[in-house]
Amino acid sequence: MLTATDPSTGKLLHEVPAATPAQVEDILARAETAFKSWRARSYSDRAGVLLAVAKLMRDDVDRLAVLMTEEMGKPIKEARAEVIKSAWCAEHYAEHGEAYLQPETLASDATLSYVQHLPLGVILGILPWNAPFWLAFRYAAPTLMAGNTCVMKHDPHVPACAQAIADLFVQAGAPADIFQNLPLETPAVEAVIRDKRIQAVSFTGSEKGGGAVASIAASEIKHSVLELGGSDPCIVLADANLDEAADIITLSRIINAGQSCIAAKRIIVEAPVYDSLVEKLHERLAKLNMGDPREETTDIGPIARAELRDNLHGQVTASMEAGARCLLGGELPSGPGYFYPVTLLVDVTETMVASCEETFGPVAVVMKAENEEQAIAIANNSDYGLAAAIWTKADRGEAIARRLEVGQVAVNGIVKTDPRLPSGGIKRSGMGRELGPHGIREFVNAQQVWIGPKQGG
Repeated sequence: MLTATDPSTGKLLHEVPAATPAQVEDILARAETAFKSWRARSYSDRAGVLLAVAKLMRDDVDRLAVLMTEEMGKPIKEARAEVIKSAWCAEHYAEHGEAYLQPETLASDATLSYVQHLPLGVILGILPWNAPFWLAFRYAAPTLMAGNTCVMKHDPHVPACAQAIADLFVQAGAPADIFQNLPLETPAVEAVIRDKRIQAVSFTGSEKGGGAVASIAASEIKHSVLELGGSDPCIVLADANLDEAADIITLSRIINAGQSCIAAKRIIVEAPVYDSLVEKLHERLAKLNMGDPREETTDIGPIARAELRDNLHGQVTASMEAGARCLLGGELPSGPGYFYPVTLLVDVTETMVASCEETFGPVAVVMKAENEEQAIAIANNSDYGLAAAIWTKADRGEAIARRLEVGQVAVNGIVKTDPRLPSGGIKRSGMGRELGPHGIREFVNAQQVWIGPKQGG
């Protein structure tokens, strides 16, 4: 049974039966059958489906947004933005997918030699709860545009979001079964990964989950793309625009109540401006409004589940016990729901839990560096390598970016995902890339074709 709970109240929303083995078999069989005809469709036909789905999302943004707010607590103004961004992703690949997959001619001893990009088959997407629509379309839009079919195993805590996404394709008149929702409890997904009809896996989620998925897929000689956790550093050097940096860092840290892989999680500040930036962050964080995610004035909604909030509070408490100073928040609130206050921890060091582990909540962690070299060393001292931000002069920031062990760097801006640009991590933050031209090429067969001299006759 898939159970959705309203995190703002702790009350049960609804329960959805998990797919039976017979239903799973039917879904996989239909996905494989649909692939045979979908792969033969023109890019224009595939684009038409994605554009129709995108239009439905834009026309029905309020209804779709509320599903996220109810099932995982995303503030309604952020939920609307997520629906719109998901539509943009579908539109982007509809408009650019064909160009991304154009054959590439390569010189050789052949009369003609080139690489063409062909679809693989049925691609399984295993998705988390924290951005239900965006992560679904980040996986599905390029996968479908490349000519594959999609089976989506969404997080069991957001079943209404998952079904709504699948319903969009039906409402848009898409060819039957090119995109299907697979409602499963997590332990049942291993058998699906191993099924011979699944050709590859896209996974977004925890480091532990990603390791399990990658191991299972590898044992079946299947490709997987993993977007896992992050403990993203944000370096602020003494020559930065501190007011602008404080504004953007505050936003980066509290979007989705801090439940984002690419949020600014370790704010590493050069000593001469440390006290000043701490003061500016405190001022901005203190003004944020935590409350009912359905209200337009709410900046911070609840943590998605009780056990996630408990883990977050444990990380905060352990760091304080190790010597971190808490200037804001840090205490569990009373009352219903799984709310956690905006928290500002300063004087955090590299051995503290808040630096070593990913903090998935509205907790700003500030660390001091004596100079640029130490800031880079602190930033790289992590098992994760998803993304980073740098605040300094642009040319200096660009030079530093080359020295950071991450898959994505923002200089004087917020780390974000963009359909036009590849995104992904290194180290324990994952492997492979999503989005941009790189993302659509993850789930294709890069087939080399060699053509010799013309035969006489």
